[in-house]
Amino acid sequence: MKHEAHAGHTQHGTPPHADHHASHGTDGRAGHAGHHGHAPDATWSMAAQATLHCLTGCAIGEVLGMIAGTALGWGNLPTTLLAVALAFFFGYSLTLRGVLRAGVGFRTAFRVALAADTLSIAVMELIDNGVILVWPSARDAMLGDALFWASLAVSLVVAFAVTTPVNKWTIGRGKGHAVVHRYHH
Repeated sequence: MKHEAHAGHTQHGTPPHADHHASHGTDGRAGHAGHHGHAPDATWSMAAQATLHCLTGCAIGEVLGMIAGTALGWGNLPTTLLAVALAFFFGYSLTLRGVLRAGVGFRTAFRVALAADTLSIAVMELIDNGVILVWPSARDAMLGDALFWASLAVSLVVAFAVTTPVNKWTIGRGKGHAVVHRYHH
């Protein structure tokens, strides 16, 4: 079928890809999700915004988890697990809130949040906690220590830098935060 469509274009004197490029602009890319059934353009700006959104939820969860784990006298592993769980919770919650505001039912909004944020939050948490793990003494730093806050800040910056290309890739395929953009008009 594909070859027949291209053959039809050449029979009329039009190059095989001319109509395809004309319907998508000069560079052949689709403009927005749903436009001609293609994924949206995945700009670095869009990817950075999606990553910053995830970073906000992750940072809230990380800090609250560390505060709670430290206050409860927990060790590194249970405190880290709590922080990761709260990072997912707050990451999903921020997306859920925005999608619900668009008038979507809770069940659909929850599915959208899972689809939009799971990979992004997972990568961010893996990198963030990996940086802390390899940073000498960072795991043992307490909330009142400058090292705690410095290592957390650096780990989140590194996580942002690694997660942004992941989000660009998923958005370009109509996944990740591209799913959320369908509900923002």
